[in-house]
Amino acid sequence: MRISNSKIFLWFVGSPRSLTTLSNVKTSTVTPVNPAHLTRVCTILYQQQHDSGPKLRTHLQNTQFRLTHEFFLQVCNKFPLSWRPVYCFYEFTLTRSPEFTHSHITLNKMLDVIGKSRNIDLLWELLHDMARRRLVNDKTFRIGLRTLAKARELKKCVEFFHLTSAHGHECDVDVLNKVVETLCGDRLVDEAKHVVVKLRDWIKPNGVTYRRLICGFCDRGDMVEASKLWNSMVDEGHEADIDAMNKMMETFFKKNQFGEGLKLFQMMRVKRVEELGIHHTYRLVIEWMCKKGKLAEARVVFDEMQKRGIEADNLTLSSLIYGLLVSGNRVREAYLIMERIKEPDISVYHGLIKGLLRMKRAAEATEVFREMIRRGCEPIMHTYVMLLQGHMGKRGRKGRDPLVNFDTIFIGGLVKAQKSLEATKYVERVIKRGSEVPRFDYNKFLHYYSNEEGVIMFEKVGKKLREVGLFDLADIFVRYGEKMATRDRRRNRST
Repeated sequence: MRISNSKIFLWFVGSPRSLTTLSNVKTSTVTPVNPAHLTRVCTILYQQQHDSGPKLRTHLQNTQFRLTHEFFLQVCNKFPLSWRPVYCFYEFTLTRSPEFTHSHITLNKMLDVIGKSRNIDLLWELLHDMARRRLVNDKTFRIGLRTLAKARELKKCVEFFHLTSAHGHECDVDVLNKVVETLCGDRLVDEAKHVVVKLRDWIKPNGVTYRRLICGFCDRGDMVEASKLWNSMVDEGHEADIDAMNKMMETFFKKNQFGEGLKLFQMMRVKRVEELGIHHTYRLVIEWMCKKGKLAEARVVFDEMQKRGIEADNLTLSSLIYGLLVSGNRVREAYLIMERIKEPDISVYHGLIKGLLRMKRAAEATEVFREMIRRGCEPIMHTYVMLLQGHMGKRGRKGRDPLVNFDTIFIGGLVKAQKSLEATKYVERVIKRGSEVPRFDYNKFLHYYSNEEGVIMFEKVGKKLREVGLFDLADIFVRYGEKMATRDRRRNRST
């Protein structure tokens, strides 16, 4: 199926020294590093990184330490964004040959530091030397080309493939796919496409290449380019990847192009029906139909899925429960589906709670919250945030008592967390409440009180809320203080 495009719219002081005396060695066992020696060496490198080579080399030679691969890696970790100390130490290690020789692990680590510091000239020099010494591996391609692509050095990205191939490194479509995956993961999808196009005559892209490019453009929301790549993939005879189909369909739904997404789903039902259940395509369609209020259509797709023997998972049933509550106010049917699930998980309870909160039935949602705890399903942070918003709204509850007024509680939490600037901004927004509606941030509220002081505060708030008759809110806060307020409590909340 073709998709119509009309329908969807070194710097370095002096020239760097030649990188020599490298050889590929077997990775030795990790030896412990003396912290005192590491600190002393890093101090020298930091203080004298701008000094001349002989002076720095003399200081390092007079310092007692054992030079190993692990020691070199630890030095790189101490300067993650500063290339000069690391490169100075690298130059010193070249004088310690043959007792110490670099491997691709140590050079890749240094390459990563140089790349993060945006020293493109030195990076390119090091890539040349690694290719000449045949110390290039897949990680070298990932680190080097990611840095070059970010700097828009696209010609060098392509040239590096030819450079490594000239020195005996095998550059095939697997290496290209790994590079494309890395670039697309860093939102460099245009650069990834450029590399693929320039290498097309030498390295033919396969279905995996197109899938990653399509997913990259979908993540960016560019469905025109994604559709062009889809058509190119079909024209070259590659089978359409089911994951790429799902990604395109989901992006269509997110961009409110529901018709285009359903056309793609219809094509999959005709040609790839045996893979729909394996790759959760039905679940994706049902979820978005329920979000859009198309409950009747979602039920048809659900019945079709069952007729074909595909068992519905908890996420699919959760979407149906939410759709029944929000679209049709069919509470009884939602509870019937809930009762038939043998082992409900957090997603099922979240679907039920979210639907009840959308229906303004916060008390009933809190009962579901208590039931999930009784059945051994521990709430997560999202559960508490949903319930608090359902009970108090997005602006938070206001009241005369400071223990019930959440403006006061939130500002106190900001001050205790040493966020004075944020506290001042929030106060200003509260003062201008008539012209600007401050949205209460429950995530920050819970985060700033996630400590032992917060445990005490939640107990006091729970007690005060019960005194004024807000028992549901009191239970939510007390439970959060007992199980979620500190890291140790979160780790042990299931016990």
